[in-house]
Amino acid sequence: MTTASTSGFSAFALEPFPELRLGDDLAATITGVITRTGAQLRDGDIVVVASKVVSIAERRYVDLAGVTPSSKAIELSARTGKPAEIVQLILDNSTEHFLATERGPIIARHTLGYQLTSAGIDRAGTNGAWLLPADPDASARALRHALIAFTHADVAVVIADSDGRADRRGATVISIGAAGITPLRATEHDGKRQEETLTDLIAAAAGIILGQRGRGAPVVVVRGIAYTPSNDGVASILQ
Repeated sequence: MTTASTSGFSAFALEPFPELRLGDDLAATITGVITRTGAQLRDGDIVVVASKVVSIAERRYVDLAGVTPSSKAIELSARTGKPAEIVQLILDNSTEHFLATERGPIIARHTLGYQLTSAGIDRAGTNGAWLLPADPDASARALRHALIAFTHADVAVVIADSDGRADRRGATVISIGAAGITPLRATEHDGKRQEETLTDLIAAAAGIILGQRGRGAPVVVVRGIAYTPSNDGVASILQ
């Protein structure tokens, strides 16, 4: 199915957004911000959520004091400058990896199937780390259900994660979970058909807002994008 075309869209952060603590109810926090700010969700809106706050809510924290680096992790640590404990977590959460350059970064195939910088492992200060959500698509579905129940708006949810590419400096933003929206968009022009990762495009658009360090705005609403509803999730397009 070819998704209808989009001629324009808007995006805004739900802010101010409180700092989440381990195990906080993410859906309740988001709806609290909606209530306090008077923001309104509309049918067709796409709520893009940074994966880190999902990980915080789902208690995906690892204390580095409990991680024992292997000899392989120690060797990679020496080559890349990453703490050996972080490297061990990358190895534990991936099936394969390679170095983008002689000194990194480490590009890894996460056990969930995503190819991500550092297997999606995020530092949590000097003593800890955040793992990805255990099932990002399931997290997106649960969050979507809660938001629809609260707002009565038929919204979609995309969970976004920052990621680097092996062929260039810097980071972009990709989708790792989705609910209520098909992750692929088919476009046609002059008889040629092209599939695009729509949820990645949406995550990247929201990332212009999400990626402003220190802003504390981990939830962005993207409005006006045409899409086909689906609960296939991002896992359905991995290969």
